[in-house]
Amino acid sequence: MYNFEFEKPSTIADAVAALGAEDAQALGGGQTLIPTLKQRLAAPSALVSLSGIPEMQGVCVGDDGSVSIGGATPHAVVAQEAAGSYPALAALAGQIGDPAVRNRGTIGGSVANNDPAACYPAGVLGSGATIVTNARQIAADAFFDGMFSTALDEGEIITSIRFPVPQAASYQKFLQPASRFALVGVYLARFADGVRVAVTGASEDGVFRWSEAEQALNTEFRPDALMGLNINPANMIGDLHGSKAYRAHLVSVMTKRAVLACM
Repeated sequence: MYNFEFEKPSTIADAVAALGAEDAQALGGGQTLIPTLKQRLAAPSALVSLSGIPEMQGVCVGDDGSVSIGGATPHAVVAQEAAGSYPALAALAGQIGDPAVRNRGTIGGSVANNDPAACYPAGVLGSGATIVTNARQIAADAFFDGMFSTALDEGEIITSIRFPVPQAASYQKFLQPASRFALVGVYLARFADGVRVAVTGASEDGVFRWSEAEQALNTEFRPDALMGLNINPANMIGDLHGSKAYRAHLVSVMTKRAVLACM
């Protein structure tokens, strides 16, 4: 490690002001950032912790039935507090990492980092959620911009994420046991106006919607509707844990499991 300034503001306005300093970096749960600092892959002059901001904590249900989760809310809190209002999302949160990760990592940090194998981006995109920042509101379809890249501007922070609650939803995760990331994860949400299918862990471009599966399931919601549909393996991740073709196959398998779970 190296010397840097550490700030822990108590309001969003103070956090935004602190992030205006040169080379300042927001710190959520630190599950990605701290290892990055230890490896000297980043060297911000100041870390601005978001964990002390009360208005960025917790889960609440709006008058319209949507579920709003503060950006600094740990995964373990989401797993517990969203269980009654959005069970599928709570179940996703409960599968992230191990107890240490779930009690330190935050939903805002995970979504802002947009790791290509992270679980939350699939839940956000699959739900058609809205990412609320200190400056604006961003639809999930316009937020994720490729591996480790999002629509967030410099110094912009996720204050909360608002989830519409579907009629049924399921997250099916094929676990990579060493990292506990998703080798492939599929989040399927069925709304009155259609089905959304979001895939994480599989693509070199990060989380994506499988539009062909959505179209097929909107016509007939059953696993057999996916027969004959195949993901092109060309842009899939290929590594020692699984080839491109293997991940492409897993996308179909996990999507069918998600359909069955929602029936």
